[in-house]
Amino acid sequence: MARVVVTGATGLIGSEVVAALLARGDQVVTLSRDPGRARGRLGAQAEHHAWPDPKEGPPPAAALAGADGVIHLLGEPIAQRWTAAAKREIRDSRVLATRSLVSGLQAQPPHERPSVLVSQSAAGYYGSRGPEPLSEDGPAGTDFLAGVVVEWEAEAAKAPAGVRVVTTRTGLVLTSSGGALGRMLPPFRLGVGGPVAGGEQYVPWIHREDVVGGLLHCLDRPELAGPVNLTAPAPVTNRELTRALARTLHRPAVMPVPALALRLLYGEMAVIVTTGQNARPVALESTGYRFRYPDLGPALADLLR
Repeated sequence: MARVVVTGATGLIGSEVVAALLARGDQVVTLSRDPGRARGRLGAQAEHHAWPDPKEGPPPAAALAGADGVIHLLGEPIAQRWTAAAKREIRDSRVLATRSLVSGLQAQPPHERPSVLVSQSAAGYYGSRGPEPLSEDGPAGTDFLAGVVVEWEAEAAKAPAGVRVVTTRTGLVLTSSGGALGRMLPPFRLGVGGPVAGGEQYVPWIHREDVVGGLLHCLDRPELAGPVNLTAPAPVTNRELTRALARTLHRPAVMPVPALALRLLYGEMAVIVTTGQNARPVALESTGYRFRYPDLGPALADLLR
C-alpha cells in the first residue's frame, strides 16, 4: 500500500484517479481549497487537507509528510475565452501552483519526501505541428499554450534530488461526464455536427480510463521520467473524429464549421480546435502500458452506450 497525494482531486480526472487508487488499496491524501467539498464528493476513505491558495504558498507539511508519490492535476480550464485575465490565470494556476508544490517538497526532510512526482502537462507543448508524428523528444511550439506548458514542466523539474519527475502531456480526454465530448454531443445528436476548420488537424485523444491508467503507470514504473505523452496510440484527424462520433450516434456529420466562425465565437482560444498534434505515446508503450481503448470507435461506443 502506498500513500499518494492528489491535487486537483475533485476535478474530472482527479476524482477518477482517487477512486482508482482507493480501489487498489492505496492510502489517498487530497489537497483542495475546500476539504469539506472534497470529502462530500470523494468520500471519507481519503484523507483531505486544505490548500487555500496554491499560487501563493506550499501545501501543508502534514499532507506531504511520508508520501510515497504525488499526482499533481491542478489547472484552470483552457476552454474559455482568452481574455488577458483568463490567460494569466491559465498560466499562474499551473506554473505558480507547481512552484508552490515543489517548494513544499523541498521543505520536507529528505527521508519524508515522495519518491515520485507525476505532474500533469499537455500535448499543447508541441504547438501546431500538422501531421508530423510527435514522440516525447519533439521540440516545443511557440504559441501561448506551448509557452505555458514549457514553464509548467520547468517548475516540476525543480523537484528535489531523489524525486523522480514525470510530466504527462495529456491530449483531449474523452469522457461521458462533460469535457470536450460533452460539448460536441448536442449538435451531433441534432444531426448538425461536422468537421471543424477543414478537419485535417490531428486530435491527440485519449479515453478517460487510459488517462487514469496512464497516470498510475507513471506513478508505478521507476524507469519512467521526464515527459510522457498521455494520448491514445491511434490519433485521428478532426474529420475522422466527427465521422466516428456521427456513426456511433447514427447521425449525419455534414455541417462543417469554418475556422473564421470559431475565431469570432471564441477569439484566440479557437486555436485549440483549429490546430492539433499528432502525438504518439512512445514512452508509455515502450514501458509496457496496455491501452484499454487504443482505437477511437470502441472508445466512443463505451462512453456513449
